[in-house]
Amino acid sequence: MNIKQVPQKALVAVALASCFSAAQATNGYFAHGYGIKAKGMGGASVAMAQDAFAGANNPAAAAFAGNRWDIGAELFSPKRSMTRSGSNLGLDGKVESDRDYFLVPEFGYNRTISKDLSVNLTVYGNGGMNTSYPGGQFTCQNLSTGALYSGNTLCGQGKLGVDMSQLIIAPTIAYKVSPNHSLGISPLLVYQQFKAYGIQPFAMMSGSPANVTNNGKDDSTGFGVRVGYQGKLNDQVSLGAAYSPKIDMKSFDKYKGLFSGNGDFDIPGNYTVGLAFQANPFTVIALDYQRIMYSDVPSVHNPSTNMAPLGASNGPGFGWKDIGVWKIGVQWEATPTWTVRAGYNRGENPIQSRDVTFNILAPGVMREHFTLGGTMAIDKMQEVSFFYMHAREQSVSGISALGPIFQSFGAPATSWGGTERIRMYQNSIGVQYSKKFR
Repeated sequence: MNIKQVPQKALVAVALASCFSAAQATNGYFAHGYGIKAKGMGGASVAMAQDAFAGANNPAAAAFAGNRWDIGAELFSPKRSMTRSGSNLGLDGKVESDRDYFLVPEFGYNRTISKDLSVNLTVYGNGGMNTSYPGGQFTCQNLSTGALYSGNTLCGQGKLGVDMSQLIIAPTIAYKVSPNHSLGISPLLVYQQFKAYGIQPFAMMSGSPANVTNNGKDDSTGFGVRVGYQGKLNDQVSLGAAYSPKIDMKSFDKYKGLFSGNGDFDIPGNYTVGLAFQANPFTVIALDYQRIMYSDVPSVHNPSTNMAPLGASNGPGFGWKDIGVWKIGVQWEATPTWTVRAGYNRGENPIQSRDVTFNILAPGVMREHFTLGGTMAIDKMQEVSFFYMHAREQSVSGISALGPIFQSFGAPATSWGGTERIRMYQNSIGVQYSKKFR
């Protein structure tokens, strides 16, 4: 392969990734895995080096991945809905999010510079705060005039939803400190976009009412880092670990009246540790544990019950708690041409009952993911990989915040919002083409 072709491929991948929202509300708003092979194994990857996605999984893996590039895409389908019952406000009913399919591309390139030094470029995305509920489904009341009107499920005008996506470009360098152990580092160049619409009533709660909703897309940039270790203890056991501290992002000025800290929306710190066990010459079992610290980001972590204006440093947020995620995967080389994979990913639900109303906008409630995958070797230098993921339906219910909100602005004391339940299940498929080179 001609090395001069690589920047062109990277540019194409970056352009593709910029064009699509990464709506992957799986482990919170992190994907269940990065790279099609890892996705087929429940996301387990930190102790393995079988593709060019080191910048997303473990920078140290670049030292063992060889010369290759991988480009793939995932068709992700989350099904989201909410119901409300027992409301005295005329807001009972069920509504489903309209946006059900998202194309999520990813790209990785790895090259060995010397026997100890390797470089890598990974392009990938996060996302998941993405919903679009139809408007005009509910009967609402103007608290100032008493007039009735048709509104969305949160009594805003028009469609209701948010759209958040993050594009991450991770150039990587990895060095073998000994033949079987490596260290790596990936600077993380981050670009994110956000928009919200149909939440006009929330402006009443904000210190900056004009910067809450229907302001179109806003973007921000930031710079972070991921560091990693990977090592082979013996012929059977490999270990891996990776860590990325919180990434400070430029604030969303158009939504400084919505997010805590005047529009602040950073990326939470996270770490992963794991091992891979070569059970026999044809079978590998991998186990990862990941921790995502949503408490790093007040706009995500602050309880929605905080008694402060939206947009303030202690203003209401989505109430997401830190979560732990277990990922286990099995890979079996059935023939020289075919390799098959299976995996299971179990994470904690970051959303609590008290915060159900705010999380109608971002119902990241998933806990269990079941995956299958495989690779077909075209020849010694080319292969095609694929995977399928199903996440079982999960839900969270709680007392609606609409009653207390409306009462605080003059609604009768007998008005209350009833009980709300948010639900989601997911299916996803993906394919990846890989090319090795000398």
